Amino acid sequence: MLTDHFKDAFRAHPAGVAVITTDGGSGPVGLTASSVSSVSADPAILVFSLASASGSAGVVASAETIVVHLLGARNAGLADLFARPGSERFTSALAWEELPTGEPLLRDVPRALRARILERTAVGSSVLVTAEVLEILSPGAPDEPLVYHNRTYHRLGDHSTL
Repeated sequence: MLTDHFKDAFRAHPAGVAVITTDGGSGPVGLTASSVSSVSADPAILVFSLASASGSAGVVASAETIVVHLLGARNAGLADLFARPGSERFTSALAWEELPTGEPLLRDVPRALRARILERTAVGSSVLVTAEVLEILSPGAPDEPLVYHNRTYHRLGDHSTL
C-alpha cells in the first residue's frame, strides 16, 4: 500500500527527462531517466538512480564514463525509444556519433554532459549513481525542456509560466 501511494505521489511531481548513454565494451547502450539532479556546481556533480542493475541499466551502472543528455520538447521520441526495453536504439536512423573518448553522443539534444562515475550506492531496489561532469556539450539547438508528469511527457515554456 505504501509503495502504491509513493508511486502516486511521484507521478504528480514533474521531473526533467534525460537519456544516459555509455559504451560498455560491446557497443553503445542507453536508457531514459527522470531522476537526474544536480548536486554541486563546484565541482560539477550530478546524481541519478537506476531501477535495476541488469540490461542497459547494469551497463550504465558499471561504466567509468557516461553522457547525460538533457532532453528538450522535440526529443520526446528519443525518450520513448530509450525507455522501451529491447528496442533497437543505435540504428542508422538515429542521429548519434561516438565521441573521441568512446561514449555515444545523441546529436539533436539541447545539452549533453559527459561525466565520470564517482560512486554507486545500492539503495532499496535501486542503484544511486553519483558522477562528476567533465565537459558540457551542446550538440543541438536550444529547446523548451521536456518533463515527465503523470505518465506522460510535457514541455515547459512561456506558456507554462505562472
